[in-house]
Formats: sequence, C-alpha cells, structure tokens
Amino acid sequence: MIQFANPSADLFIPDDFEPSQALDRITHLGVGAHQDDLEVMALHGILACYKQTEKWFGGVTVTNGAGSSRINEYANYTDEQMQDVRAEEQRKAAVVAEFGFVAQLGYPSSTVKQPGNSDFAADLRTILSATKPEVVYTHNLADKHDTHVAVVVPLIQALREMPAEERPAEVYGVEVWRDLNWLLDDEKVLLNLTSRPNLVRGLISIFDSQISGGKRYDLALEGRLRSNATFFDSHAVDDMNLASYAMDLKPLVVDPSLNIAKYVDGYVERFREDVRSRVSRFIGD
Repeated sequence: MIQFANPSADLFIPDDFEPSQALDRITHLGVGAHQDDLEVMALHGILACYKQTEKWFGGVTVTNGAGSSRINEYANYTDEQMQDVRAEEQRKAAVVAEFGFVAQLGYPSSTVKQPGNSDFAADLRTILSATKPEVVYTHNLADKHDTHVAVVVPLIQALREMPAEERPAEVYGVEVWRDLNWLLDDEKVLLNLTSRPNLVRGLISIFDSQISGGKRYDLALEGRLRSNATFFDSHAVDDMNLASYAMDLKPLVVDPSLNIAKYVDGYVERFREDVRSRVSRFIGD
C-alpha cells in the first residue's frame, strides 16, 4: 500500500489495479503543481502512452486547487468546494487519457512554497521509488509561477537521491506560465504533439471550472502549440502541427554538484549573448 505524508492525498487508479502494481507499470511520469498542469505540460507523455500496453502514464498534482480563479457559476464557490470540483476534474481527465494513476497530494500552495517542506518532498520520493519512470515531465525552471518552481526544485532533489540505475533517462521542464520560445534553438527540446489533436483539445476542456471560471486555457493552449510548431524554424516547412518546448533538466539529475539556479541562469545568459551578437552584426561603425 502506498502511504503519503498528507492524509488527505488522493490516489486514483482508473482501471482499479492494485496500487503497487499500478505504479510499478509507469514508464512516463508527470509532476505538476495544479490540476490541469499535466494536461498542458505533460501532453507528450500522455500521448506516448495512450492506448499502449507497454507504456503507462502516471500523474502527480501537488496542490489542492483552493486558490483558483472563479466567476460565472463558480463565483460563489468556497475554497473547499473548488477543491472538490478540481479534484474530480483531474480524475475525469485521468479516465479519458487512460492514466495508470493520478495522485493528488492535496497540499496548499502556501505549504508547497515553503523551502524544505519535508512532507511534500517525502511524497515525491515515495512516488519515484514506486514508479522508477523512464521519462519525467515537470515545470521548467524559468516558469514565472512561484508554485510551479517550488515543485520543480524538490523534484530535482528527489531524483538526485535515486540510485543512479533507477533514475529516468529523460527529464523535461515544459512551458506553462512563460513559454520557452526564447531558448536557443539548439537548446530547445521539441515535443511533437501532432498524433491526437482531438485528445489534446479534449483533455484541457475537461477543466470547466477554469474555462467557465474565467481562463480560456483551451484556446490559449492550442494557440501556443500551433505557434510553436510553425515558428520553430523560419526556413523549413512545418513537419508537425502541434508542439511543446521543453528545457532539458537531466543534467541536473545526473550531476548533483550543479547549482540549480546557475543552471537556468546559463540559459538566460546564452540567450542574452545571442541577441546582443545578432544586433551587433548589423550596427555600422
């Protein structure tokens, strides 16, 4: 039996597999801050596993959804009611996309943003130990949402603690709040999402509390993914219709001596130098 530090955590297994078996089959794992983050930044893994027998996607949503925006029919919902609604939406998405499991850890955002939160970190270690995924998707380190970054850092630390032979082969930090178009092209990880546009569109649309509640994530997500696919290469015809950009986080896992803040700062500095050098080439004496 899987035990989480937070007693209100919810483990949902759509096909009713025994929990340890359900987690053991996972090949692709997404770790996001909020309900619907997985359906934005872990789509590549969801699509890779959909209708497959040897690949399974597992999802982790860390926070409880209490602070989400709300208007229209959700305007008068309490934080407790919103938590229930958002948790149910996440379970519905897991059913539609045939997740191997989804764990909603149920922590308040304020708790997640406390550096060194031992309960949250312990739950991540528990899940990683049970799944030993081959591929991990999470938020990128340049995300502008504090809670997103607060999820990534303990996750990287938990991945570093895994035995070397059990660490995932790939770890991606994918765009949500702040796109990654600014990364140098040779540093972008391009994730092709073309295979099932109907599923991409359908999954984000499940989160009615967000869309009817005032945020058109459905339109915004498809627009970004289509834009990424077209604007990636200015000199080539499009070879995909939908794409996400990701930051490669695997070096941080392989080498624990790397400073996480300096690692992401390196991307920023290389971008700065690229812009400066390009402009400088066209400035006359």
